Amino acid sequence: MPVRPGRRSHRPDRILLAIVLAAAWLGALAVHPAPVTAARPDLTMVGDASYVVVPDEATVRVSVDLTATNNRADTATRRYYFDEAFLAVQPGTEAFAVSSPDGKPSVRVSKRTDDYTLLRIAFGSRLFSGRSMTFRLTFELPDPGGSPERDVRVGQALVTFPIWAFATDETPGGSVTLTLAGDYEVGFAAGSLDGPSEGPDGSQVFRSGTLADPLDFFAYVVADRPSAYESRTIRPTVLGVAVPVSLQAWVDDPAWADRVEDLFVRGLPVLGDALGIAYPPRDEPLAIREGVSRTLGGYAGIFDPAAGRIDVDYAAGPYVILHEAAHLWFNGAFLTERWANEGFASYYAGIASASLDVEATPDVLTPEVEAARIPLNAWGGVGSEDDATEDYGYAASLALATAIAERAGPEGLRDVWTAVAAREAAYRPRHAEPPVPDPGAPAPDWRGFLDLLDERTGSSFDDLWRAWVVRDQEADLLDRRAAAREEHVQVADLAGDWELPDAIRAELGAWRFGEALGLIAQARSILDERAVIEERADALGLEPPAALRDRFEEGSLRAADAEARSELAALDALEQAEAAHVAEPTILGSIGLIGEDPEADLLAAEAAFEAGDAVAAVEAADRARASWEGAEGVGIRRAISAVGVLLLVSTITLLLAARIRSRRRAARVAKDDVPVGGEAP
Repeated sequence: MPVRPGRRSHRPDRILLAIVLAAAWLGALAVHPAPVTAARPDLTMVGDASYVVVPDEATVRVSVDLTATNNRADTATRRYYFDEAFLAVQPGTEAFAVSSPDGKPSVRVSKRTDDYTLLRIAFGSRLFSGRSMTFRLTFELPDPGGSPERDVRVGQALVTFPIWAFATDETPGGSVTLTLAGDYEVGFAAGSLDGPSEGPDGSQVFRSGTLADPLDFFAYVVADRPSAYESRTIRPTVLGVAVPVSLQAWVDDPAWADRVEDLFVRGLPVLGDALGIAYPPRDEPLAIREGVSRTLGGYAGIFDPAAGRIDVDYAAGPYVILHEAAHLWFNGAFLTERWANEGFASYYAGIASASLDVEATPDVLTPEVEAARIPLNAWGGVGSEDDATEDYGYAASLALATAIAERAGPEGLRDVWTAVAAREAAYRPRHAEPPVPDPGAPAPDWRGFLDLLDERTGSSFDDLWRAWVVRDQEADLLDRRAAAREEHVQVADLAGDWELPDAIRAELGAWRFGEALGLIAQARSILDERAVIEERADALGLEPPAALRDRFEEGSLRAADAEARSELAALDALEQAEAAHVAEPTILGSIGLIGEDPEADLLAAEAAFEAGDAVAAVEAADRARASWEGAEGVGIRRAISAVGVLLLVSTITLLLAARIRSRRRAARVAKDDVPVGGEAP
């Protein structure tokens, strides 16, 4: 996770570099020194400059072989000559000396500024018209120490300094040579030299060749080499927990380690408090290593989460270091999008900078930077974009992160980070316990991050995503998301104290809005059926069973729909039974109900319905209805049967009575016919 380096300018002003002033004598009249600006100056100077790096002495030894030429032509009455000149060299130079085979020249400092040192070179003899004179000017460009952003650094691990060429304006010729002993890896932050070739002592030699316009030449060398690191372990705290951090500074740059230690010890607690989440656990201590932006892909700092190491440029300022510290959280394992990680690393670096009262140098979204505008989702990986796009990406991501933070508020944003760290789902149940977080779930991308912001803060961030984040082909997703979320809210309100199935929230969280809308439509249909069931049950004085809610909240929408249909069928049966209910049956109805108990069947049906046994409820209600509806018919049939039985019994009784009477008459006749004392026949 890199951060762009600050823009450091090492190039001198051409006018300052070109300052060469000469004094000429015309007979007895003095011509005062003045800048040489003509197309062909009266006095021209050009030099072959050699820069030799001496790390052991923390300096660069510079020698310039100068040739001065008087371009004036004498007249019959006047003779022209020069006896001194002024030459501008790099600021901070010292130990000046000059020699010449043509005399005894001298040199002294005429003026020092932050941009140049002006030397006054006395030729030691007169330089007459049409003649030239050679000089060797030597001086040193020492490492002054102090600020890490100083232009000149000369050490065992790092060499940086500006390289100038020396000549008057409109004067071709001259050259530059750079010599470094040792295995430095040489690069140029500005300009360039050819090479390296091998010098007599095995050193690296870089050359410019003859320069067509020396004043247009400028180079800034950045040379580093593998160096022993000196390590120290610090233990800053995050939310009261000590965090081991290994600082790895070049052996000749302990000041870098001191600066980074101070910022981490004071800054990490501020970052932890602002984020409200703990330092991400690591198996090994985090390492922070000093480096060079050239070897960091042109960035002032870069974090490699896999290696557990932050490489920070030797000259990185406090804001860059705090930005990299924030990358301990915003490192790709927390949020996936580059713009989100870079934007919030910058945002929290700004908070820490203000808290520590150190200079902050955030990327600013100027109109010039805005000209390279792209959707932030189109911002490519590290090293894949041109400088203009990179500048826009950093500035825009910070602007967006700031807008998000202002809308969410500190507490709301901390809630979001807590959810991100715990891998909590964006959509949570309204009434039930939220699902157990899944630590192994992937980090949220731009979609999941938007959902968490909306859900945890209660605000909408859709407009920010449309303005800053999405590409054209992704805008339709936001439209579909808005429609699905609106439907979700409506059906959740309709559900009341019922919890919507987990599957709906899962589909919304996965941005599968077609599937989510299909499930929402099913849920709405079931809830509509629930309303009918509740209304009809209430009319019957009944409580709907819990089975429908159980199936619904379990997510078994097909089973819930089947349950709703079963309950509606049971209510149909109960309503039909109630409609058939006869409170005071007729005599025939009472006869028909002999042996039946429809009241008990109806009570059983109601109890079965409330218990969730729709089948038993239908059966019992149908028995009760059938009993009441058939009572009259059964009574009639029973009454008719009863009359028939009475007639039959009466007939049989009469027949039996007649037969008995007949037998009695026969018995009496027989008795009358028997003689006295005789036997009966």
